[in-house]
Amino acid sequence: MSTTVQLKHYFAGELAVRLSKLISPHYPDFPTEIFVESVRNRVESLELKDRVAVIADQLRQALPSDYSVALSILLNIVGPENETEEGMFNNGYFLMPVAYFVEKYGLEHFDISMHAIYEITKRHTSEYALRPYLEVHLEDTLDQLSQWSRDANSHVRRLVSEGTRPRLPWAKRIHVIKGDPANNLALLEPLWEDPSFYVRKSVANHLNDLTKDYKEITLNWLNDRLKFEGEHRTWMIRHSLRSLTKSGDPAAIALLEKL
Repeated sequence: MSTTVQLKHYFAGELAVRLSKLISPHYPDFPTEIFVESVRNRVESLELKDRVAVIADQLRQALPSDYSVALSILLNIVGPENETEEGMFNNGYFLMPVAYFVEKYGLEHFDISMHAIYEITKRHTSEYALRPYLEVHLEDTLDQLSQWSRDANSHVRRLVSEGTRPRLPWAKRIHVIKGDPANNLALLEPLWEDPSFYVRKSVANHLNDLTKDYKEITLNWLNDRLKFEGEHRTWMIRHSLRSLTKSGDPAAIALLEKL
């Protein structure tokens, strides 16, 4: 059984029970039985992402109608920050419906939703939740990402790269920012020599995405990185060009020969 198939079964009645137990101390009127039964009845025939959506939708029904109040309750259950760069998915999967809640219902509440994305990211991931905000609140989201690129938390810095990746796994493809890869590259530049491998790997993956649609621009940008020594430069360029080099692209191979 694949990991995805196994994982989808996590998003079912048992998780609904867990979420109910976490929420009830902060919202005593939470309709636990209705919520759990509603989730159980709706997820059986669904795949993973649809199961997550069902749980988020049922949370919206069960919590106060005021989004800000409902979100405040949910932020009370997110738990301690993940102090490592491992287990962000495994230990925080219960937060996937919470992140989707923000993704689907929070677009009209930019500031508090950005705060929620920030807090969830430090415990799980908000890379999928972020993407609609790039469409609806582009300039404000870019301003926020620029600030986050210098955040002390490596999970937050990684979100800047991962959330804006054009070909993010499990996510719908998105265009480069404002139709120009230069805007993506500007976000990645402060993260190029990030102290965290976890962040640097995301940056290289993002660059590898860009090589598939904007090869020349990305190669030129990487060629400019040769001006700066940096202890991670060789690995970063090699990982960023892995798709091109695998296909035998002569321009990519020529750049690697300069290392």
